[in-house]
Amino acid sequence: MAWQWVKSLIYVIQVYFAMLVLGIVFLPWAALSPRGARTACRSYARYAMWTARWMLGLHHEVRGEVPTDEVLIAAKHQSFLDILIIFTYAPTAKFIMKRELLWTPIIGLYAWRLGCVPVDRGKRGAAIAKMLADVEKGRAQPGQLIIYSQGTRVAPGAHVPYKVGTAVLYEQLGQPCVPAATNAGLFWPRKGILRKPGTAVVEFLPRIMPGMPRDQFMRHLESEVEAQSNRLMAEAGFSPQE
Repeated sequence: MAWQWVKSLIYVIQVYFAMLVLGIVFLPWAALSPRGARTACRSYARYAMWTARWMLGLHHEVRGEVPTDEVLIAAKHQSFLDILIIFTYAPTAKFIMKRELLWTPIIGLYAWRLGCVPVDRGKRGAAIAKMLADVEKGRAQPGQLIIYSQGTRVAPGAHVPYKVGTAVLYEQLGQPCVPAATNAGLFWPRKGILRKPGTAVVEFLPRIMPGMPRDQFMRHLESEVEAQSNRLMAEAGFSPQE
């Protein structure tokens, strides 16, 4: 375990250094083109997962049908790794994000160029309305909008209620919702240095078509995502009841 911690420390140092280097190298292209920003971010995600595989023995797997059309992805969020996996495989992924992140050096530019949707507390409806209008008028690229329904990274086995904001988005967008389950937090925790060997899985579940009543939608979403995440964790040898 001590050696795995040392390898994890080396990994963490080099992977965040790579983020800085790639962010600077691709910056001119990203400033001019959303394609440049997406190429940079996807290159980084692939690099991070490739080095995790040979440095740490940490592999990844994607299950289910990866959405490629305009959908809302409501994902379980346990670690930075599940972000990397979803972004790599969803072709035009963009995230709901706090508006303050737009002012973060380099990261803010990339988020803007990717089409991420910055929101202020209590003003999400206005942000989504603008996003829909921009897509309709050709000013923004359609794609897969990702929201983390619990609002934060959640440690394996912990219970955090699902926030109604996902249902509001589902209603406003009028698009299918694709739930996504994961066990990534077992191997790449939300805090700390240690990364463990194994196979992190993100699984896209059957889509929920538009029109489901809000309360029914929330119950269905939470039930499906939590049940499948628990199954994925159990498959990896973890019991959520521990």
